Amino acid sequence: MDDRTLPDLRAIGEAARRIAGVASRTPLVESPVLSRRTGREVFLKLECFQPVMVFKIRGAYNKLSQLSERSVVAATSGNHGIAVAYSAHILGKKATIVVPETAVREKVEAIESYGAKVARAGTLSHEREAKAREIARATGSAFVHPFDDPQVIAGQGTCGLEIVDQLSEFDSILVPVGGGGLISGISIVLKALRPEVNVFGVEPTGAPKLSAALKAERIITIASPHSIADGLLPSRLSDLTFSACAKNVDGAFTVTEDEIRAATRTMVNEVRIVAEPSGAAPLAPLLRQTSNVPGGRVVVVVSGGNISNALLKQVLG
Repeated sequence: MDDRTLPDLRAIGEAARRIAGVASRTPLVESPVLSRRTGREVFLKLECFQPVMVFKIRGAYNKLSQLSERSVVAATSGNHGIAVAYSAHILGKKATIVVPETAVREKVEAIESYGAKVARAGTLSHEREAKAREIARATGSAFVHPFDDPQVIAGQGTCGLEIVDQLSEFDSILVPVGGGGLISGISIVLKALRPEVNVFGVEPTGAPKLSAALKAERIITIASPHSIADGLLPSRLSDLTFSACAKNVDGAFTVTEDEIRAATRTMVNEVRIVAEPSGAAPLAPLLRQTSNVPGGRVVVVVSGGNISNALLKQVLG
């Protein structure tokens, strides 16, 4: 696969075989609580049940397992770094992870627990990416981008293959959007195998890079992205993810901070599943009094469960 070409269904199938035994085949279950509350059949794809509690293990392991370099560098708000550190540990590679100055303590501890080194740089994604690329050049390491990479997108697309296999029919799917790697991979699968399914991204009102890009028909950079959902804060899509989304994504919902908090509380208090705000955000459009998500059977991708104790207490309080 060319390093600037989107993966196709075959590449995603190869990724599924590559990550088998490392990433989990996560449950896809109907939530009776959410179905009653919304008047639909709501199915949850529980990526928070991955070994590192986030879908990122799919793309990270698929990428790292094909690298000849013995050391890797990544820039992350937390979850991509955890997945890269875990994958590097399994593969016997050294990893350096660049996190923001404001990184969640529990995520940093998780990264370090897999033997990776942690460096800090700024608060915005482009600041830590610049630092990570500088380290990679100086050390001869491979830089592993969190979403602007065909092999990473192919790995994330394996989530879509599982969903298609687990549920014979559904009308819409709601996917959280940071840089767009997950929705790119899932949408490639669904538009190939279930073209009738509506694919929607969900992102914070403080970081609406997909909504803006779809409207403008070009990549838009958000000047100061902000949200409690730290995994959804990249300031822009990449060329690759924009290309996938422009072709395969049917629309995007933006959700407020209050809606993200309410969705997180609902997941914990009513569904009894711990989801971080980034993972709970896709539920928010369904919880609106007047929801315009089409169809009677909807899949919600719960992308991760790495929430700090402090933030969980604050949200529940």
